[in-house]
Amino acid sequence: MAYQNIEVRTEGGKVGIITLNRPKALNALNGALMDELGAALKAFDLDETIGCMIITGSEKAFAAGADISAMALMTFTDVYKEDFITRNWETIRSIRKPVIAAVSGFALGGGCELAMMCDFIIAAENAKFGQPEIKIGIIPGAGGTQRLPRAIGKAKAMDLVLTGRMMDAQEAERAGLVSRVVPLEKMMDEALGAALMICGYGQLSVMAAKESLNRAFESGLTDGVMFERRIFHALFASADQKEGMDAFLNKRPPQFTNR
Repeated sequence: MAYQNIEVRTEGGKVGIITLNRPKALNALNGALMDELGAALKAFDLDETIGCMIITGSEKAFAAGADISAMALMTFTDVYKEDFITRNWETIRSIRKPVIAAVSGFALGGGCELAMMCDFIIAAENAKFGQPEIKIGIIPGAGGTQRLPRAIGKAKAMDLVLTGRMMDAQEAERAGLVSRVVPLEKMMDEALGAALMICGYGQLSVMAAKESLNRAFESGLTDGVMFERRIFHALFASADQKEGMDAFLNKRPPQFTNR
C-alpha cells in the first residue's frame, strides 16, 4: 500500500516503525492519516516476523493535534453520522502487539491522545504534552478526559484540560504519563532498544502481558486478578513456557518459537 501521510519501515526484521509525515501541518491528525496509520498497524500486527511497533513523528512535533482546518466547518450532524474519531482512531486499541510512542516536540490534543493510546511513551527532552481543546471551544474527544486521569491522576488532568496548558517531558515523567525521558538525539535508539528487547521474548507471553495490563484499567481488582490468573495458567500450555523455564534452569539463552 502506498502511503501519503506516513512513512513505514522495519528495523532488524522485527520492529515496525511508523513515522507521521505531514511536516507542514506539524503532523496534525486528519482522517486520511489516521486511516493510513490504522492500516499500517494492522499489517504489522498480522506479520509474524514483527514483534513490536514504534510510532513517531518529527523532532519538532510528534503530532500537534487534530486537523482543526478539517473540523472547523463540521456540524453535529456531520460528526455524528460519520462517527468522527471512532471510525479510525480506535483502530490502535485492536492491535495486540506492543506499540511504543517515541515522542519529540509537540504532542498536543489528538497527538497527546494518540501517544496515550500506545502502550508506553518514550519522550525526548524537548517533548511537550497537553490537551488544549478548551481554547477552541471543545473538549478532548479521542480519550483525553478518560486516559489522562488514569495516567496522571484527576487533579493534574483537570489542571491540563481546564487550563489548556502544556507540560514538559520532565513533568510528564514525574506525573506518570511518560516512562522514560532521554536526550533528543538518543530517543529513537532508546525506543528501538526497548522494542528489540520486547521482540526477543515470546510473542504469546508479550501479547498476554499487554492484554492483562490493559484489563487493569477496564475492570475492578477482583476481576482483573482473576483474568491475570487464567492467562497465567493458559501460558503453561505453550511451548515457549517450557523452553523459557528449561533455558533458565540450564543457564542458556531461550529460543522462543512463539508457539
